Amino acid sequence: MIQVKNVTKDFTIYKKDSGFKGAVKGLFVRKKEIIKAVNDISFEIKKGEIIGYIGANGAGKSTTIKMMTGVLTPSSGEITVSGLIPHENRIENAKHIGVVFGQRTQLWWDLPLEETFTILKEIYNVPDDAYKERLDYLVNLLDIQAFIKQPVRTLSLGQRMRADLAAAMLHSPDILYLDEPTIGLDVLVKEKIRFAIKDLNEKYKVTVILTTHDMSDIQELATRIMIIEKGVIIYDGSKEDINKRFGNNRMLELKIENLSETLLQEVSVMCHKKDKKSIVIHEDVVLRITFNQDRLAVADILGFVMSQCKVLDFKLRDQDIEDIAKRLYAGGIHEEVV
Repeated sequence: MIQVKNVTKDFTIYKKDSGFKGAVKGLFVRKKEIIKAVNDISFEIKKGEIIGYIGANGAGKSTTIKMMTGVLTPSSGEITVSGLIPHENRIENAKHIGVVFGQRTQLWWDLPLEETFTILKEIYNVPDDAYKERLDYLVNLLDIQAFIKQPVRTLSLGQRMRADLAAAMLHSPDILYLDEPTIGLDVLVKEKIRFAIKDLNEKYKVTVILTTHDMSDIQELATRIMIIEKGVIIYDGSKEDINKRFGNNRMLELKIENLSETLLQEVSVMCHKKDKKSIVIHEDVVLRITFNQDRLAVADILGFVMSQCKVLDFKLRDQDIEDIAKRLYAGGIHEEVV
């Protein structure tokens, strides 16, 4: 379905010195710097897979997606999607893919949603019978009948995201690229979007490539996870493997009065006695402790810290994708195995 072989994408940026002199000098002499957004990555995606392609901001996710959709041309390496080279066959490739970006829309802002769908039908040359069957299915699946005659500009974010997903699937693409499809949505709308994605995958065997910062999207949808960091794929494997290594990790943030280096060292020693892989860092008056809750209890940490100093505030959260990517990049996936 999708093959990516030794792909690299370089961007050239030009720098100039600061100030007026730097601006004048920049008219004649420019310093050139090559940035590797993606660095020699390789992978294969089979038909019907749901891939969680994740990493921190600037890691290279969007660049990879843009190369697979044909928007960008690789600096080196080879990409084939359903036997096509995307950047050389943009029109033909577009017939086989659907794209949904959480921050952008493909809908016509001032037209009723129904007319937008009709325009997309003509653009993709969808036969009348196939269009009616597909539209009826998507309208029911995404529950958009109530607002299908409204202008797009009047839709709420949740309604627009459901409409965008329907628009992306009207021409029956084999591959669906989703970039932050649930960003900013409430819990109920998120559930509708996730259910629709799973149903499309099961009913039509649509291959889904999902980029998101929402770990719950990954847990609900992905069967395979790829993590990219600084342009390099540092993990490619099952969701179960990630859960086994990181599923019980938590981060405790404490706002402390008069946080000192001595206290930092004492907390580190206490945590490491029970969880050797715990990480204790600080920023100004905030102490951050990443730990495995199966080895180290929140109550033990709080009790120790509160016995040593005054805690002004604290919060506990699950470890997010950025944290996991940073740990993998620093130590490698095998370093995390107990």
